[in-house]
Amino acid sequence: MLGKLYGIGVGPGDPELLTIKAVKVLREEVQHVFAASSSKNDYSLARSIVNGHLPAGTPVDQLAFSMSNNAETREGAWQTNCESIIEVMRQGKNAAFLTLGDPLTFSTFIYIMRKVRAQLPEAAIKVIPGITSFQAAAACANEPLAEGDEAMTILSMAKGGRRLKEAAELSDNLVLMKTYKRFPEILSQIREEGLDKHCCFVSRCGLEGEIVERDFEKLAEIGQPHYLSLMIIKRNGLEK
Repeated sequence: MLGKLYGIGVGPGDPELLTIKAVKVLREEVQHVFAASSSKNDYSLARSIVNGHLPAGTPVDQLAFSMSNNAETREGAWQTNCESIIEVMRQGKNAAFLTLGDPLTFSTFIYIMRKVRAQLPEAAIKVIPGITSFQAAAACANEPLAEGDEAMTILSMAKGGRRLKEAAELSDNLVLMKTYKRFPEILSQIREEGLDKHCCFVSRCGLEGEIVERDFEKLAEIGQPHYLSLMIIKRNGLEK
């Protein structure tokens, strides 16, 4: 009998934003936990968030995922890690894959879920949603994400801001995620679109070293921001 796979969102970083349902599943339903980490280090923030909620003796394996731009390298990591998870499920154990934020929003879990489905189509997969980074950032900065009949668009900036112009023409509110890689390029494009007075930068929301900055001119002094950084752009203006 196959074990289930749980995709568990553990929130944006603040341990107090872990949901009650996530804690309940980790304590009562799961026999093996997997947490993602970068192939460049062995630290997992997702794992640290749940450490106090796991029953004693619960195995926790950290899976290294490459951030390489090479598609074959990324694919190889997903496949290797998927096989580790499937091995546990075939033992009849329920496995949890931890992810920051929400499992179905710009998450590594999406690729793991697809691969597990392809290899074990009969397996049960359950997703426990988590509070996203942009929800937490908006709360931290007291910036509404959308109101009335406004539209909101969420963009990944991992490959630069090539879609920023298109999105800015269609949406009243933008969330720019994964801004850490090409920050100077992103700032340049924001200025080019005339949105430099309309953006709020949030980094390490709810964690030590938290930054909330609305002064666009100060953003250039940051250099390369922390991995946990995003921007909220409101075409109709930020809150006063």
